[in-house]
Amino acid sequence: MTIERISPSLARRIALAAQGFGAKRPAVARPAQLLRTLDRLQLHQIDSVNVLARAHYLPAFSRLGAYDRADLDRLAWGPRRQRRLFEYWAHEASLLPFALHPLLRWRMAQADRGEAGWNRMRVYATERREEAMALLDRIRIEGPLAAADFESHKGQSGWWEWSDTKRSLEWLFWAGHITTATRRGSFERVYDLTERVIPAHVLAQPTPTDADAHCALIERAAAAHGVATSGDLRDYFRQSPEQAAGAIKTLAEQGVLIPVDVPGWRQAWLHRDARRPRRIDAQALLAPFDPLIWARDRTERLFGFRYRIEIYVPAEQRRHGYYVLPFLLGDQLVARVDLKADRQARRLLVQATHVEPDTPGHVHEALRTELATMEDWLGFR
Repeated sequence: MTIERISPSLARRIALAAQGFGAKRPAVARPAQLLRTLDRLQLHQIDSVNVLARAHYLPAFSRLGAYDRADLDRLAWGPRRQRRLFEYWAHEASLLPFALHPLLRWRMAQADRGEAGWNRMRVYATERREEAMALLDRIRIEGPLAAADFESHKGQSGWWEWSDTKRSLEWLFWAGHITTATRRGSFERVYDLTERVIPAHVLAQPTPTDADAHCALIERAAAAHGVATSGDLRDYFRQSPEQAAGAIKTLAEQGVLIPVDVPGWRQAWLHRDARRPRRIDAQALLAPFDPLIWARDRTERLFGFRYRIEIYVPAEQRRHGYYVLPFLLGDQLVARVDLKADRQARRLLVQATHVEPDTPGHVHEALRTELATMEDWLGFR
C-alpha cells in the first residue's frame, strides 16, 4: 500500500483546523459555541495557577475570543439541570463533556482496585479503605464537603501539604465514588456523591468494554489532533502504550486512522475526517496548558518552536518569564509574551515580549490587538 506523504506545513494546518483555529471569531461567543469548542477539544485542563486567568478559561478564549466565563462556570459547576461538564483525570485534572464519563470508567475501576492514581493514594483502595468509606458516609449524610470541612485536615494547606484526609478524598474522586460539586474560595474543590452531581441519564449509559473505551478515546484524540503520532494519540487521555496500541490497530483496520508519512515524524496517523485547509488565518494567545501546545515535542514538530513553562525555574534563570503565552499568527508561533493580571489596578501587565526570528512585519500590531482583546475579556477596559 502506498502511504501518502504530508508536508510539515500541511500537517501544521491540519492540526490547527482540528483544534478549532482559522474560523472567524464571533463578536461574543454564545454558550452553544462554547459547548462546540469543548466538544471539539474534548477537555479543558485545570491548573491552580491564576497569575493571568485560570487555565480552563483560556483555550476557549484563544479560539472564540470574547465569551462570558460565567457560561463556562454554569456548564461546569452550575445547577444540575444546566451542567454539561464534569471534572476528572483525563490528560491531567480536566473539565470534560458528559459523553466521556462512560469512556473513563475503566480508569475509575483501576483506581478502585488500587491500580491507578498516585502511590500515596492507592493505600485507600486496600488496607485503609475503611477510612475512605467513612469520609464517603459523611458526605452522603451531610452533603457536599471540602477537605477543609474535616477536622482531620485542619492546619494543612497548599498543593504539597496534603493530609491523609485529602489523599483519601482524592482516591474517592479517582475511583468515581465522588466528584466535584462546585469550587469555592480560592478554587477549592467541594466533593459530593457522583450520583448527586452527574445526571442519571449519564450514569445509566452502558459501560463499554475496556477495549471499546480505548478505541473511542483514541478516535477522539485523533479528531482533536487531525494528524498525530501514536505517542500524541495516547498522551491526550494519558493511555498506556499497551492500551493505545490495540486501539490504533483496530481504528486503522476500520479506516478511521489512515497511515501517513510526515517528514521528521515517527509513524503518523491522519483522522479520516480531518480537514486540509490551504490557509489558516488565526490570531491567538495560547495558555501553557492549551491542548495545541501542551505536548512540547509535538509543538516543536509542528512549529519549530521550543517552549517550556518556567513557573518552577528560579527567577534569575528564566529565559522568557514566569507565565509565558506563545502567540499564534496565521499558522505560525511568532512570539511569546509573559503576562500577568493586576486585578487590583485592573490592568493586563506585559512583563516581557520575545519575537521569533523571521516573523512577519505586522506581528507587533497583531499582538497589540490581541492583548487589547484579552484585556477587554478580563474586564480591565
